[in-house]
Amino acid sequence: MAQKRTTISDIAHAAGVSLMTVSRAINNRDGINKETRIRILKIAEQLGYRPSQLARGLVTHKSATLGLVMPDVANPFFAHIARGAEEIAYQHNYNLFLINTNEDSKREKDALNSLLEKEIDGVVLCSSRLSQEEMITFLELLPAAVLVNREIKLPNSRVSTLNVDDSSGTESCLDYLIIKGRKNIALLAGPRFSVSGQRRLAGYQSGLRKHNLPIIPDHIEICSPTIQGGHEAALRLFQRCPYVDAIIAFNDLAAVGVLRACQQTGRRIPEDVAVIGSDDIPLAALTSPSLTTLHVDLNAIGETAMRTLIRLIDSPEEKTEKIVIQPQLLLRQSA
Repeated sequence: MAQKRTTISDIAHAAGVSLMTVSRAINNRDGINKETRIRILKIAEQLGYRPSQLARGLVTHKSATLGLVMPDVANPFFAHIARGAEEIAYQHNYNLFLINTNEDSKREKDALNSLLEKEIDGVVLCSSRLSQEEMITFLELLPAAVLVNREIKLPNSRVSTLNVDDSSGTESCLDYLIIKGRKNIALLAGPRFSVSGQRRLAGYQSGLRKHNLPIIPDHIEICSPTIQGGHEAALRLFQRCPYVDAIIAFNDLAAVGVLRACQQTGRRIPEDVAVIGSDDIPLAALTSPSLTTLHVDLNAIGETAMRTLIRLIDSPEEKTEKIVIQPQLLLRQSA
């Protein structure tokens, strides 16, 4: 026979107090002295009391559940963000639904519909692959949201944004490589519809113009954000432009693929080709040669995004935020 769930009535009976007194003790409210509160909480613990999330939600009008939607949890960039976000959610007693969309916009829409059905309190949406119109439609339905690596064109009092300044970061890479005497700098721009990729491309083009260098379309290569994607893109690039002497990669995984392509084609790093990645995932320091990259604190991104979301939920009267993080060029052996 299933064990009967302990209720606040059971606690009230055991403690010899009213239901209201038990409720005040459990919910840390005024109107009860310290000794009585401690005694009631001790009895609740002894009886194995666990508050009903559904019942609490009926009172607070909150589910104490949040969503975290990501395009690829196998990518260390997103895995570290997820870890930081989960830690903050746990500290604030929120349950967290983590959903991987596998870079698929249809799966992302299905995920958001599922979270809406669960009546969650808010969502952190990372690197959404939805169009602006599709994204705005969902954001209008959500009680609160934080967008990571996306902007929203229409103002929304329930949506904050957190972005890495990929454009200025890429421009700083270009500045460094030009100072080092590199003449033919290529860019692996990432997936075709990636917002981060578009920002990196803008920074690359801006940097070339600043140094009065031509923008050569053949020096720009689309790639998937994986080791294999970087490897294949670099091989295409070397076949088309064998004189390329530096590559700025979309992310560290793609940069590792570039290292492999250089080794496969007999190019020395950094003597023949300098390579710079982005994100500073742990693998970047372990490659041979070690990878020069744009450093951002990925755990801190997740933590900041989740804290921002919880503030939106707890204090809806506060203004939304536009948080921008500046990456820092971290020099290692590859450039």
